[in-house]
Amino acid sequence: DVQLVESGGGSVQAGGSLRLSCAASVYTIRPYCMGWFRQAPGKEREAVASIVSGGYSTDYADSVVGRFAISRDNAKNTVYLQMNSLKPEDTAMYYCAAAPVGCGLQSQPYAYWGQGTQVTVS
Repeated sequence: DVQLVESGGGSVQAGGSLRLSCAASVYTIRPYCMGWFRQAPGKEREAVASIVSGGYSTDYADSVVGRFAISRDNAKNTVYLQMNSLKPEDTAMYYCAAAPVGCGLQSQPYAYWGQGTQVTVS
């Protein structure tokens, strides 16, 4: 199975920035769609962003459009989430996920999930 490990979370002030990383223990992530999801206490998990295997197409939740950017470096087996202009409502546990078939902002295509990294905005 694909192992995913997130890093880069932390505590920042509103308006600040963070870059999350997701490292995959697989020969290559090139065939996979990759996504970022988040879950705040007392709320359902929601999709944040996704990126197709080739990196040429991305999807974003309406709440993060213009502030977040997902990218990937297939040679490094790593996916990133650049988060700018952070708001308190962005506070959540952020999860990286990989989909061998399909893509988008629904959870069903994603077969592999990381353990999460905490982001706190005050």
